[in-house]
Amino acid sequence: MTSPIRVAALMALSSIATVAVPAAGIAQDAKGNWTEFHGDYRAWRHSPLEQINKSNIGKLKVAWIHQPGDITSGIQVTPLVIDGVVYYIAANNRVYALDAATGDQLWDYIPELDPDHVKSIFASYNRGVAIAEGKVLFGTSDGRMLALDQKTGKEGWQVRLTNPKECHGCNFTSPPTVADGVAIIGKTGGDLAQRGQIYGVSIADGKLLWTFEVLKDDPASWPGETRATGGGGAWMPGVYDPNTKLYYVGTSNPAPDFRASMRRGDNLYTSSIVALEPKTGKVVWHHQEVPNDSWDFDAQNEIVTIQHDGKDVIFHLNKGGFVTVLNKTDGKVLNVWKFSENVNWVDSVDPKTGALGKRHEPTDDEKDIFCPSALGSRSMNAGSYSPKTKLWYTNGFELCNSAQTTPTKISDLAFSQPYFSTSEFEFNPPPDGKAYGYLKAFDPISGKMAWRVDYKNPGLGWVLSTAGGLVFNGDPEGWVHAYDDANGKELWKFNTGSGIRAGIVSYMAGGKQYIVVPSGFGSLFPGFASSVFTDFKNVRGGAAVIAFTVE
Repeated sequence: MTSPIRVAALMALSSIATVAVPAAGIAQDAKGNWTEFHGDYRAWRHSPLEQINKSNIGKLKVAWIHQPGDITSGIQVTPLVIDGVVYYIAANNRVYALDAATGDQLWDYIPELDPDHVKSIFASYNRGVAIAEGKVLFGTSDGRMLALDQKTGKEGWQVRLTNPKECHGCNFTSPPTVADGVAIIGKTGGDLAQRGQIYGVSIADGKLLWTFEVLKDDPASWPGETRATGGGGAWMPGVYDPNTKLYYVGTSNPAPDFRASMRRGDNLYTSSIVALEPKTGKVVWHHQEVPNDSWDFDAQNEIVTIQHDGKDVIFHLNKGGFVTVLNKTDGKVLNVWKFSENVNWVDSVDPKTGALGKRHEPTDDEKDIFCPSALGSRSMNAGSYSPKTKLWYTNGFELCNSAQTTPTKISDLAFSQPYFSTSEFEFNPPPDGKAYGYLKAFDPISGKMAWRVDYKNPGLGWVLSTAGGLVFNGDPEGWVHAYDDANGKELWKFNTGSGIRAGIVSYMAGGKQYIVVPSGFGSLFPGFASSVFTDFKNVRGGAAVIAFTVE
């Protein structure tokens, strides 16, 4: 059944041109658009715009506000902005197109979702859309990919990729990645008793082209029947590089999350960085950061490309608290450096190979504490790399968890219940008794820290750096901060009314630079971590997209 469309009368649709989106993988263009989830294929989340800068940041004012009207789980989106139009997705897969200069609504799309989608632990929220070939593409909370007409918001094609009723509630919560005519998307479910996949879909007609099994069909990797319910997936978007013609993605953790003795083997390709051919889904290379993962240490974070010694390298933060630097063409490890201040799940990681040292795993025998926690060294909220300072600006936090494992029958699990296999589990401060957050600036190759700003609570928004010498970051109390990129000095702040869990972006419209901040606290993280970060319990809900400019 075709989903209903409600078209706003704020602007005649005939005046909206279907714009030409730069081919996926093109670096940030001079027009000041924001065309991909991370800005461009390098995943810098950096704007080359400098109209807003250190000298005038104090004059930054609200230009417009748009509210989607549904505050379920807040708002986690990174908006896209193309030739004067802002595109974003809100709770329950509502999609909006706005005039980038005024915030006036051009069209909206309200889907009909399977009522059972709300039963999933991953229900309601979504982090973004992709745009290509005149289509707005997104995954749904009930397991489909949809294409809308970029000009009108009318539904084009749709394809069902997974059935949440058959996979304990797995679905799609992040945007697809556009890769040479293919929309690539991974499903949720690393924590569920299911088998994860990544899908390649034709942008032209919605045809499913290939399915990549995250759980490798290899009994040495997955002994016995463990592969059938081994978790996996890829719940955050990857990146496509047109130079290598490869799609790079970080995969989810295996299940059961904490009782690795139930699935002895390396459990490929979970907790790994994988490079795939976008036309076929074939693996070109992989690097597994955590073989036989016992701690829920997904590899879902952003994969950032920079130049080093004249070559393209990538760096990647794993939830386990280490950053790995790799050769982009073959995945060879160049360096590994420690990101988290509290790490005890492994005594070392070889900086030349990435091989783990002595492991400290949860057991059935006793409850023990592990650092970092299953929430990671940082949440999914990406950092930002500035080519001007050559620094990577990222949030992080210090938090641990205690766990004791126990055998679990899958038949005893409720629908969408995580497959943890624990008898005891709780989040804890680090052994020194203090849990806290921070924003840090690093040399991403060596790990040398340039500066830091400490927070009482973790920053859960996505960082933006700009050519104007600014670093923008949002916090759970609703404050959006602008810092000096050279030293971390705070230059400006504004309270948006609800906590920030989304991506801050910048663009040009009508000759003016704008900073856009989606505000609305939510996601699973605050609920899990509120036992330690108790301020999370008092954060106001909401959902609004707020644009700022200098008047």
